[in-house]
Amino acid sequence: MDIELAIQARRSVRNFTPRPIARQVLARLIDAAIQAPSALNEQPWLFTVVQDRDLLAQVSTSAKAHALRESAVEFPRSLRERLAQPDFDLFYRAPALIVIASQSPGRWAVENCALAAENLMLRACADGLGTCWIGLAQSWLATPDGKRALRLSPDCVPVAPIIVGEPATPPPPVPRNAPRIAWIGS
Repeated sequence: MDIELAIQARRSVRNFTPRPIARQVLARLIDAAIQAPSALNEQPWLFTVVQDRDLLAQVSTSAKAHALRESAVEFPRSLRERLAQPDFDLFYRAPALIVIASQSPGRWAVENCALAAENLMLRACADGLGTCWIGLAQSWLATPDGKRALRLSPDCVPVAPIIVGEPATPPPPVPRNAPRIAWIGS
């Protein structure tokens, strides 16, 4: 797929088929991720791939409870109500979760992992797969319990929990606002 087409077509997908994603396909996504730039060329990434349904359910339940405790006032009521539903799966029944973490809490850990995440999501789109960065899982994954669940060391910084799967339906285009640009100089 042409890069321009991938940039225009990439969407957050929240409706997946149950088909598992082959390990070599997930490895190709990770190979695209590690082509991203990183500050001082540190390449600090660590990728944890979760395909175990029981573990995904456990992480979803724990992350939802954590989000509700941590952000009761900050979230809109409709989101709080959805998070409180026992059958709401934070990972939308995606067959895989890839958590991109920094191996250490460096100054640019978030930026490095975010760059790798975008490469991964664009490669997935080009391969006909859907992805979604599950921001509601981030806070719990950074706790000692979250790190233990993913077998991460205490020094690791989980940044980008990205679900991956085959879209059940193509997501519609999302209107974009015109960019606000401040030109300085000629």
